[in-house]
Amino acid sequence: MANRIVLNETSYHGAGAIREIPGEVKRRGLKKAFVCSDPDLVKFKVTDKVLDVLKEEGLSYELYSDIKPNPTIENVQTGVAAFKASKADCIIAIGGGSSMDTAKAIGIIIANPEFEDVRSLEGVAPTKKPSVPIIAVPTTAGTAAEVTINYVITDVQKKRKFVCVDVHDIPVVAVVDSDMMSTMPKGLTAATGMDALTHAIEGYITKGAWEMTDMFHLKAIEIISRSLRSAVNGEKEGREGMALGQYIAGMGFSNVGLGIVHSMAHALGAVYDTPHGVANAILLPTVMRYNAEATGEKYRDIAKAMGVEGVNNMTLDEARKAACDAVAQLSKDVGIPENLKGIVKEEDIDFLAQSAMDDACRPGNPKDPTKEDIISLYRSLL
Repeated sequence: MANRIVLNETSYHGAGAIREIPGEVKRRGLKKAFVCSDPDLVKFKVTDKVLDVLKEEGLSYELYSDIKPNPTIENVQTGVAAFKASKADCIIAIGGGSSMDTAKAIGIIIANPEFEDVRSLEGVAPTKKPSVPIIAVPTTAGTAAEVTINYVITDVQKKRKFVCVDVHDIPVVAVVDSDMMSTMPKGLTAATGMDALTHAIEGYITKGAWEMTDMFHLKAIEIISRSLRSAVNGEKEGREGMALGQYIAGMGFSNVGLGIVHSMAHALGAVYDTPHGVANAILLPTVMRYNAEATGEKYRDIAKAMGVEGVNNMTLDEARKAACDAVAQLSKDVGIPENLKGIVKEEDIDFLAQSAMDDACRPGNPKDPTKEDIISLYRSLL
C-alpha cells in the first residue's frame, strides 16, 4: 500500500509573512478575494491587518463574517450565496479553525455545486474539482487547518459535528505569521495549543502513522511542549514556536488521521458548544492511558520529546505513565480544567458516546473502542 502526503503548494512562515499575500494573488491571475473571518477578529481589527495589505496593493475584496465558533451548515450555505453574489474568484481565510473550515466548505461547494446540501460532504466525499483557490492565514496556533485536508461542520438539527476529508479542499497557500497570533488571549492560546499537541500525539499513535509522519509529529510534540507555557504568558519566542509547531503537526495528522480524543471532543462541541481545544485537552491524558497498551514504545518517544528526564532507564509501563503525566501537567500549567464536571450531563452520555463512535476520527484510534468503553471514559471525567 502506498502512503500519501498532501501539503500546500506554497507556505510562508514568520513575522510579517502576510506581506506575501498580494504577490500570490497577482501571480495566480486572481482578481477579487472573498475574505472569510469571524466577527470577533473583525471587531478587534485583527482582520484589518490583512485587509490593509490588500488595500495598499489595490486588490479588491469582500468581507464575510457570518461565522460561528463551531461553524454550521447554515453558515456555509449563507457563505456560498454571498460568494456567488460577490463575483470573487478566490478566498482568503483569516482566523482559527472556524473561519478556515467555513472557507473550505464554501470553496468546495462553489467548485462542486452538487454538494450544496453540505451534509453530503461528510467523510471522504467524491468531489471532482479542486476548491476555489484558498489562501489561509491562521490567527490561532492550534488547528493547523491551513495545511490539512480536513474540515468540521456542525449539524445543529442533529446535534452533531461531522468531519469532511477531501484532498480538494487544502488551501493552495498557507501564510503562518506569528504577528497575526499576537492578540490571542491566554485562554485561547492555551486551548488551541493543547489542540495542536493532541493532533501531534494522536497523529503519532494512529493506525495510519508511518515514518514520514512520525518525523513531523515527534518534532511538533517537542516544539509545542517547550513553547506553549511561554506562549500563554505572551512571550514572543513562545508564540513563534507554537506557530511553527502546530503547522508541523498539521503536516502529519492531515495525512494519517487522528483518534477518539477528537471523536469525543467533536461530540462535546456539538452538544454543549465546548471549545474544541478545551475538550481535547481535558480528554487527552485519560484517553492516552486507555490507549497505552496498543502503542508499543511510542509513549517512550513522546515522553522524551516532552523533555521528561531518565526515560531510557524506565520500564515500558513507567515510560507510558510518564508521557501521560507530562501531558496532564502541561494542560494544568496552562489553565485547562482537569475534568468534564459542569460540562457533561449524565443523561447525554449515551448520545455522546454514539456520536463519538460514528465520528470519522474513531477508526484511526490505535485501540478499537466499544461504545461502552467511550461511555466509561466520559464518566471517568465527571
